[in-house]
This record gives sequence, structure tokens and C-alpha cells, in this order.
Amino acid sequence: MAAKIGVYLCSGCGIGEVLDPAGLLKVAEADRRVALIRESVYFCGQDAGLIQGDVAEGDVDAVVLAACSPRFYVKLFDYGPGIPVVRVNLREQVAWCHEPGSEDIQMLAEDALRMGLARVGSVAVPEPFRLENPSRTILVVGGGLAGLTAALEAARAAYRVVLVERENSLGGWLRNVYRCAPLKPPYTELMENPIHQLSREVESHPGIVVYRGASIERTAGGPGLFDVTIRQGKRLLKERVGSIIVASGAGAYNPAKLTRLKNLAYGTSPDIIVSSEFEKLALRGGGRVARPSDGREARRIAFIQCAGSRDPEHLPYCSAACCEETLKQALYLLEPDPGCTVFIYYRDLRVSGQYEHFYRKVQEAGAVFIQGEVVRVADQGGSLSVEADDVFLGCRSRAEGLDLVVLATGMIPEAAGDGLEQGILKLDYRQGPELPALKYGFPDSHFICFPYETRRTGIYAAGSVREPMDLVSTLEDAAGAALKAIQCIEMTARGQALHPRALDISYPEFNMSRCTQCKRCTEECPFGAINEDAKSNPLPQITRCRRCGTCLGACPERIVSFKDFSVALVSSMIKSIEVPEEYEEKPRVLVFACENDAYPALDLAGAAGLKYNPWVRIIPLRCLGSLNPVWIADAMSRGIDGVLLMGCRQGEDYQCHFINGSELARTRIMNVSETLDRMGLEAGRVKVVEVGIMDYTRIPAILDGFAGELAALGPNPLKGF
Repeated sequence: MAAKIGVYLCSGCGIGEVLDPAGLLKVAEADRRVALIRESVYFCGQDAGLIQGDVAEGDVDAVVLAACSPRFYVKLFDYGPGIPVVRVNLREQVAWCHEPGSEDIQMLAEDALRMGLARVGSVAVPEPFRLENPSRTILVVGGGLAGLTAALEAARAAYRVVLVERENSLGGWLRNVYRCAPLKPPYTELMENPIHQLSREVESHPGIVVYRGASIERTAGGPGLFDVTIRQGKRLLKERVGSIIVASGAGAYNPAKLTRLKNLAYGTSPDIIVSSEFEKLALRGGGRVARPSDGREARRIAFIQCAGSRDPEHLPYCSAACCEETLKQALYLLEPDPGCTVFIYYRDLRVSGQYEHFYRKVQEAGAVFIQGEVVRVADQGGSLSVEADDVFLGCRSRAEGLDLVVLATGMIPEAAGDGLEQGILKLDYRQGPELPALKYGFPDSHFICFPYETRRTGIYAAGSVREPMDLVSTLEDAAGAALKAIQCIEMTARGQALHPRALDISYPEFNMSRCTQCKRCTEECPFGAINEDAKSNPLPQITRCRRCGTCLGACPERIVSFKDFSVALVSSMIKSIEVPEEYEEKPRVLVFACENDAYPALDLAGAAGLKYNPWVRIIPLRCLGSLNPVWIADAMSRGIDGVLLMGCRQGEDYQCHFINGSELARTRIMNVSETLDRMGLEAGRVKVVEVGIMDYTRIPAILDGFAGELAALGPNPLKGF
């Protein structure tokens, strides 16, 4: 614990114009642990070296900096792992968001400094959790474009790679592709299929071990220490790896299901085919396409986009690559034989970025594009016809005498198809054997902030198993996943959290002597970081931990703590708030703010000059899921009038960096209601609101509105006790 605290009061950026430094000095001087107090206008500028000098001289062993938001100048105010630094936000959340010169704003600033001093007094210096001999091997599951690319990128960076492919040949679905859409500028020319050369490079690379015709039998452990059992025929092979890339790809939508779409007439004629079948015909014929019905060369072809895609009864989403693939297949026909007739029926073509050049080339090659809904595909006895409602002409159009009709179907992730039934990873996690997926079956890599990341730390998704994507996107995605897998290995070796609290060396510690085996921590951990031993005791898997603190919030016995974040630490901050007597009519509102969205939103509100109630006191939490109900009891027994929990959006489109923080907080608040009843307090004194980082304009209405609700309830009757 800190013995010599240095307090540094900044008066720059308008702070000194709003607050009385003398009052803040009195607060600092009243703490006997404070060994040094300095004031400056520019701790981030000309006086930046003052704090570093005090630390170097041994004058202080902990720093309380009352200045700007802790989200600014993070590296500048980092004095090494042995020096705790507590940032007191006087700029964004005091000076910039309240009217200057009032008694209330001065009391707010002084409370903020007291909370900072209380916090630094409860912080112990974290030490990293270091593994013995962590593995530097990367496992890649899947030998398609994404898997091969990821394997090569990692191997070229001097990491050993183990690649597992369930088929006997590498290449995935690209093995059945004749040509590829352009992968490089000028994005107009068809390209030779790169998968064969890529497969040869992987097979010959000395740093890559390839298991073909193999599958994962079991995956246990965590980052740095994954123990993987691989089945290849009758052989069982064991590999220890540091991180895993799942690149199992996607498969085509089952065309048999298209028979339910009567307007497309799939199954009524051998010449009504899907795009993957067309690709095989082109590969077989060297670019020339023969009709399945009679082998005659197809010269009048209609392509129909979104066959079952963007349809709630089939695939509700866009598969990203279908339009591009259709343009490519149209060129198979038009480049060698400009006399061919190609119709492309579409709702809207999605060929973004550089592929606009490719789209134009197909237009210039003579393809006829028709925007509208296809009403009917019909077999005319030797030929086919397509009727559609033409948007541009405003009438129904009809194309007759067609040799082929090609339906562009979407893709589904391997994890949502046969892969899920058979098991891809077979994880030894109490939360389940496979990666948690979103509603469409794609592994949950956070759609806003964290591509590649799944809910299983150290396991990354790449390519079309993660989301539908075209070839260019797949190549970029695979390289990104390889970098994340490398980062995982290096950071795990240093005992650092991977994300979103990247570089954090603190980790949860368990006082097992008080554990009651209630299993709340194991059940609520969003990342499978806590298993159970044979006696149902929590069995932490520290390298899986993302330091969200959900286990700390879940534990009723308070046996979980971090060196720099604990139940006692936050309780001390709450108890440091000065609560006016009832007759003073100055309510106190305590806000627990998620540091990932709500806290930045509060900062942005201040930066925008938005004003809100000065009765608010803010304590940031790692995640709203880390909220322990004891803090609410502490606040209420202290006389605080209300507690507001500000967290991220929950639900299908959640924004929580830790998956379900707001949801867990709401559940715990429901349980707190009983405690409030026993204390003679209204349930309305505690409330949860969802706030995204860009909801900062709502901050005044949220805080002032809650203060108004508390005013209607009246003062906390426990004031003064």
C-alpha cells in the first residue's frame, strides 16, 4: 500500500478559473499519507518532468493527479508498474460541465479528490501472472484461403504453425473455382485461382506442420497453454499451442431449401442451377459452360441475385460476395464470346470500393442488368424464361429462350452447419464445447470494436466463418487474425491482458477459505475463465481472463479481488463522499459508470460544454458486470439519495465490451430491491440506464431526470446515520 502519496493539482484548461485551489489543498493536506503536494498549469507540458522527478527521487510511491480525464495522456503519466497512478477528473467531469463559482461545484471537486485519495490508499501494486514455458505455436483450423493465408503470415513471422484440415486436400471451396475476381489493381481483370500456389507454399514451408484429413478431438487450457488433441485417421496427436485461429470457412446455402421459393423453380429443370454448380461447370469446361440437360454450350444465361438471401425465411443477411461472383461468372461467358447474352437480375448490386471498376467492365462487356423482383422462372420445354418486375421500365419484362438460369445463393458459416453438429474445437469449457455464436451462426467476434476476437480468449475467427466476405476481405482478415494470434502469445508471456483492457497486468485472486461453492462466478463469467474442480470450487484459468471483474461483482462472499480493483477499494471511495445533512437540501447521486462507453460519454458531454446536476458523484467501473451489490448498500447506508448505473446497450446488438455487463447489473439490481425494502428505501432510488459512447448529448437529461425522480422521493432517511 502507498505510504508516500504525491498529490498534483492542475489548474490548466480552465480548471483554475472555476475551482478554488485552496479548498483542494485542504483536502490533500488532511490526508496524513500525503507526502507532497504540487500545483501547476501544465503537468502535461513544461512541468511534466516534475512528477517523474519526485518518483525517481523516492519522494513519492503513489501519484494522485487531479487534472484531466484518465483517458488522456495515458503513457505520459505512467511511471512504471511499481507506482500506482490515480487520475481525478477535474476537467471534463467538473470544470467543463458545471457552472463556475458555485458552492456545489467546489464540493464536487473536493469529493472527487477524496475519492481519488481513498482509491490510491487501497491499491496494491499488481504483479503479472507469468506462465512457465508458454507455447509459441499457433494452431490454424481450416485449410481454405483464410487458413492458408493466416498460416503463412504467422510462419513468415517466425512462429511455428500447426494447420488442421478435415479434407484430404488443402484449398477449401476455392479448389472448385475456375477463375477469381480481381485481387489487385486495376480490379478489372479475372485472375488465375491463387489457391493452388498458396497450398504448395504452405505444404513446403518448414515452419508449418499440416495435418490433412484430420479433426480436433479436444481443446483444453487457455492462451499460452492450449492442449489440443488431433485425430488423423486412427492416430491421436497432441499439440500444445499458444493461440488458435478458426478459419473453417463457410459453405453454400443448401439449394434444396430453394424449392420452397416457387418463383425460382429450382429443382424443376436441370438447367436451373446455383452459382456453385455453375462454377464447377466452368472449371470442367475450361471456361466454357455446357447445359446439364443436353451438354449443349450455354449462350443465353440469366443470373438471379439474392436467391434466398436477405430473406427472413432463408438467409436474412447479405453474403457480401454473391454479386462479385456473378460479375465474374458473367465474364466467363462474355470475354471469349461477346455474342453471348447475359441477363443479371438484382435488387441492388453490392460491389463496393474498387470493385466498381469490375462492375463497369461487365457492363461494357454487354451484360444486361435488370433491377427488380423475379416473378417467375419457367421451363418452356428445351429452354427457360424469366419474368420480372422491372424497376426502371416500370413494367413486367420477360426474357425467353434461355439456356441456363443461375441462382446466386448465400453462404453460411461452417460453425452453423455441419461443423456445429460434429464439433470443430471440442472445447473443454464448462460453458460449452464450441464458440458462442450470434443469431445467424457466426462466431461472436464483437461487431463494433473487436474483429477476430471471440468469447474464448486466445481463439480468433478469420475469414467467412466470422462474417460473409469476398476474397480481398478474406486475405486481409486472415492477416489480421494472424497478427492477433501473435499478439496473444507475446502478451500472455508477459502476463498482460489481451483485450479490451490490453496490457493490464492485474488479475483476479480468490480467497478460497471463504468460498461457499455458490458457482456464481463460474456461471456469470462471459469468457469461460473459471472452471470448477472436483469439489465445485472455482478453478481460475487466468490466461483466459479479460479482467472485466464480473466474478468480483458476482461473489456474495467477496472472495474475489484484484490488486487495483476490489470491493473494499470501491467501498472506501463511497465512504469518502461527504453527504450533507438532510436540512441542507443538497442530494447526492452516485453514478457507477462503465469505463468503456458511459465514462467516455460523460467526458464528451463535458468537452461539449453540456451542463448537468452538480450533485452527481462518478465512480468508473471496469464493466457494469463488476458491480457488487454491497456497494449499493454502502451508498444507501451512507445517506446517498440514489444510485445510477450507466452501462452499455444489451441485447442482440449489444455494445458491451464484456458481452453482458448491463444485463448482469439489471439482474443484480432486481435482487437488491429486497435489501432496499429492509432498509425502508424505495426501489426507484437505484436505476440502470444504457448509454453508448455517442449518447453524450443525452447525459444532462439522464442525470437531471434521475435527480428529479429522487427529489420526488425525498431525501434518503438514513442521512446522518
